[in-house]
Amino acid sequence: MSPYSYETTAEEVANDLKPQIAGKTILVTGVSPKGLGAAFAEIIAQYGPECIILATRDLSKAEETALAIKATGPSVRTHSVELDLASLDQVRKAATKIQSFGEKIDVIVNNAAIMASPYFKTVDGIEGQFAVNYLGHFLLTNLLLPDMLARNVPIRIVNVSSNGCRYGPVRFGDLDFSDGKHYNRWISYGQSKSASMLYTKALAEKLGQRNVHAFSLHPGVIMTNLGRSVAMEEFAELGEKIPQSNIERELDKVQGHAHYWNQSFGFKSPSQGVATHVFAAFSPEIEKSNGAYLTNCKVKDVKHVYCWTRDSVDAERLWELSEKLVGQEFTF
Repeated sequence: MSPYSYETTAEEVANDLKPQIAGKTILVTGVSPKGLGAAFAEIIAQYGPECIILATRDLSKAEETALAIKATGPSVRTHSVELDLASLDQVRKAATKIQSFGEKIDVIVNNAAIMASPYFKTVDGIEGQFAVNYLGHFLLTNLLLPDMLARNVPIRIVNVSSNGCRYGPVRFGDLDFSDGKHYNRWISYGQSKSASMLYTKALAEKLGQRNVHAFSLHPGVIMTNLGRSVAMEEFAELGEKIPQSNIERELDKVQGHAHYWNQSFGFKSPSQGVATHVFAAFSPEIEKSNGAYLTNCKVKDVKHVYCWTRDSVDAERLWELSEKLVGQEFTF
């Protein structure tokens, strides 16, 4: 049973898991300074990893984080790579660049995301939040997996999701909200996060016998640049806590998520926010729960995980749809 809680910091978890972190090579997406990916990388750098590969859209931001890592873990090798998850062609180029480093990746943390953005389509004609939060990571990870599997060592894939998955399942018949006509930014966000959880389920089922362990997680509510699309006037301050945005609350009422109707929540610190990242990436105790969804450094009871995020049929359906969208089949 995990001894951790809502208040647990990443340093506490990393200190306990130092033997598992030591010597590992980790790829992290979304590593702009002050974001969760950067916080995760900077914290684990203190506990002896061999190498951290930093992938983000703005290469200069990755290099800033690399400098911060050098300050906390001088012996840790770093590589920075440009990764634009809104372009499948650029994702492929990023995968090739990562492979050119010659590093033996043990852990992938798919952390990059956008939240509740206005409607847009990518250069590939795919709805933006679905593409950035899920599909780009699907392609990147699957391109890197063959080299990782060839080493015949344990592999860990972490997909950062959100309890925002409650806002909607994958809309298999209408991924792009009828070209934006029916777009709701929170339902779109929910779809992308549900997709990340189904991808986690598929990885565990397809590759669990080959020593691949995949986990999705909800990090909590942390004040980062992720919320830049959400106008802060949607939130009313209430001491140290804030209620949900009015838009989210109305969706919860319509969809019947009564637990959230009058719930207030406090912000986690960045360190508390990435504690579950560290736990998901390195804890040996969760290997028996392959494919699970984690919150507060614990495996969430499956009875409290939304069915559209954990259904094996939908997981396979999404895998096949994703292969069509990226124009490539993956058989491992």
